[in-house]
Amino acid sequence: MRALCCLLSAALAGPAWPQAAKIDDSAAARAAESNVRLPALGESASDEFNLNAEKRIGDQIMREVRRDPDYLDDPVLLDYLQSLWQPLVRAARARGDIDRDSDGLFPYEAFLVRDRSVNAFALPGGYVGVHLGLIGITSSGDELASVLAHELSHVTQRHIARSVVAAQRSSTLSLVAMVLGVLAASRAQSTDMAQAAIVGGQAAAAQAQLNFSRDMEREADRNGYNLMTQAGFAPGGMAAMFEKLDSANRINDSGGFPYLRSHPLTVDRVGEARQRASTSGAATPRANPLRHALMQARSRVLMDASTQALRRQQETVPRNDATPTQRLAAHYTRALASVRLRDFTLADEALAAGTPLLADAEGRSAWAQLAGETAIARGQAPRAAQALATLPADGTRSQLLLRAQLALLAGDPAILRDSTEALQAWVAEHRGDAGAWRALAGTSERLNQPLRSLRAQAEAQAALGDLQGAMDRLRAGQQLAKRGGPNIDFIEASVIDARLRDLLAQRRQLIAEQRGPERGPRTSDPE
Repeated sequence: MRALCCLLSAALAGPAWPQAAKIDDSAAARAAESNVRLPALGESASDEFNLNAEKRIGDQIMREVRRDPDYLDDPVLLDYLQSLWQPLVRAARARGDIDRDSDGLFPYEAFLVRDRSVNAFALPGGYVGVHLGLIGITSSGDELASVLAHELSHVTQRHIARSVVAAQRSSTLSLVAMVLGVLAASRAQSTDMAQAAIVGGQAAAAQAQLNFSRDMEREADRNGYNLMTQAGFAPGGMAAMFEKLDSANRINDSGGFPYLRSHPLTVDRVGEARQRASTSGAATPRANPLRHALMQARSRVLMDASTQALRRQQETVPRNDATPTQRLAAHYTRALASVRLRDFTLADEALAAGTPLLADAEGRSAWAQLAGETAIARGQAPRAAQALATLPADGTRSQLLLRAQLALLAGDPAILRDSTEALQAWVAEHRGDAGAWRALAGTSERLNQPLRSLRAQAEAQAALGDLQGAMDRLRAGQQLAKRGGPNIDFIEASVIDARLRDLLAQRRQLIAEQRGPERGPRTSDPE
């Protein structure tokens, strides 16, 4: 898998602004249409590329994605993304777009990529990636929801499966390599570099296979529009997003809008979106405008972690004619950038300047959360506790993890126990949450629960796709349990034994998939 890691590092390593950053596939789409017979829309994908095969490929790709430094686990932004994504998934279930079979297999997960380019993309197996640059240019949550709905429709309508039908007899590993090769090539800054990044002729073929035809794009537009309106988002969101992209297309986006190339706009598509919006009538936006403005500001700060970029964000000053929402977003930008630069004096000034502008519960919650982040970053537990005490107990992941950080900072056993119990309940429902497992490892260690801490470390590694690292942690737990001691929980020791057997079985399965059916299974697997 080392070669795949290298490919994905090239794929997700953020280019310097304003270079392009994602699949540039308009030319390859024409090749795909001429060489690959796509099934009629609505027809099931080939049985040879069934749901199980798509899940295996998607899971292998995501194991590489999660290890990349530009895969971003920012709990605050992810909570906001989930607030838009989950209503769309529920609407897809209600419409029957997500059937029982796919719902049981696919995670339907949206994730963030630290990249300045304007892009979103669907991957096999129910995964949708969103670049921070896309959040940064959207004017409302409804615009962002329209892109998510479009990408979700590519997944539910099985466009990905139909687009790789020509490679359906390849092994899982070769398909993963082809997808990652395309991602790597798309991030290069010249044609020669792109060709060099593609792994042989197979990846070039994958470029064609992964492009969606114009008919598929129109189907995703129609289905995405129905999804977003059924989920309660304003119908004008898709038209507004298309108009923004169309404007960028007319003035030549200079590489900053790869979504225009992976999803080429046509006059018909733009016109249909505008017509749907005009006939739907006005609707109250589902997404809170203030919250979107603050999350847009957060995206702009986090998309470039360089000191130079953060200093530019730190110098953000509200315009004289700015609305209260725009002024608040500017203060949020200054405060967050200052925290990242550890300039806490300026962060406090920006937080104080924004406080009088808070007019609703969403704004006050976002502000209290940022104040809590700031206090934790500077090691002020009482101040952080005071800020977090004003937050409603809404059960969000960002609050859970922020309170875990506070518990570790404060060191109070009662607070640590409460946080550990909350984290344990969370990971029982969200087994793939590496961030929550890491937090649980930290609080368990502080409570002198070494086996629980080691198991949580292992689960975090497993969630990131590092099976060997996970098994090493579990074996360390086994050795600790054998030595015994007053703090050894033998129930936890039994869980560790069972998880190690499970991970060994997973590794054997992965090895078998990578070897392919033509080479046959190995008689043994070194453990």
